[in-house]
Amino acid sequence: MADHPTRTEFQRDGLSLVGDLWRAARPRGTVVLLHGGGQTRHSWHRTGQRLGAAGWTVLSMDARGHGESGWAPDRDYSMEALVADLRAVLASLDHRPVLVGASMGGSTALVAQGTDPELALGLVLVDIVPRIEPAGVARIAAFMSARPDGFASLDEVAEAIRAYNPHRRRPPTEQGLRKNVRQGADGRWYWHWDPAFLLRGDEPARSERRERMAAAAQAIRVPTLLVRGKQSDVVSDEGVAELRSLIPHAQLADVREAGHMVAGDDNDVFTEKLVDFLLSVAPGGAGDAG
Repeated sequence: MADHPTRTEFQRDGLSLVGDLWRAARPRGTVVLLHGGGQTRHSWHRTGQRLGAAGWTVLSMDARGHGESGWAPDRDYSMEALVADLRAVLASLDHRPVLVGASMGGSTALVAQGTDPELALGLVLVDIVPRIEPAGVARIAAFMSARPDGFASLDEVAEAIRAYNPHRRRPPTEQGLRKNVRQGADGRWYWHWDPAFLLRGDEPARSERRERMAAAAQAIRVPTLLVRGKQSDVVSDEGVAELRSLIPHAQLADVREAGHMVAGDDNDVFTEKLVDFLLSVAPGGAGDAG
C-alpha cells in the first residue's frame, strides 16, 4: 500500500467528483471519508495514510463545489444533492464501506444511511449531531465569509486559520495550505470552494435540516460512533444526549485536546479511536474499493 494515494474521479450528471484512494492489498474493509463544509479531501490525508497502513482501503472525497470536484452549475449544494453524490460514489464500490463524516460530511452520511439502511456497514459522525449550537455555527460562517476578496499571500491564509483556531499548530510549510486554497488570475489566494456554497437558507430551513437529521438518526441500525472534540463549540452535552436518545446503541468518544476540527486538531488520538471502532465493525476481509 503506497504512502501516497491514487487520484480517482467519479461522474454524476456531468459533475466531476474527485477523491483520493489508498488501496490495501488485503483490506480489512473499506472506509469512505467525507470532509466538512469549506474543507477538502486533504483534511483527511494523515487519517487516510494511517488507515491504509493499518489495512483498510480508504476513499477520501472532495464534496461538490470543494477542492478539485466540480462547482454545481445550478449552485445546488443542498443536502439532497450531497446525499445523491454520495450514493453515486458508493454504487461504484464492490463492498459496503464504513462511512466517516465530519460536520457537513457527517450530516450527509447520517441522512444517506438513515434513508438507506443497506448503504454502509457502520457510521462515524465527527463532531456533528442533529442539534448543533448556533454560536459555534455562526463562528464558522463568519470565518468562511470573512475574506471574499481573498488573501495577498499564504502567510495571510495561515494567520486567518490561526485566528479561527488558535490552539492549532501552524503548518511547518506552505504545501498544506496550498491544498486548501486556489490562486486566482489576479494572483490572490481564495478558499478552495465555490462561494455559492455560502448561500444558505433562513432559520426555518435550518430547522428543517435538523428535523431531517433527527429522523434519519432514529432509523440508524448499523454500529455508530460519535467522535466529539471536547473543546468544540458546535456539539454540546445536550446535543450528545439527544443523539444518544435517537441512536441508543451509538458509542461516544471524546478527544480532549480537539475542537470542531477533530481530525486536524489531534489526529493521533482521533485515528486511534477510529481504528478501534473499525476493528469492531469490520475486523477483516470485508472487501475493497472498485
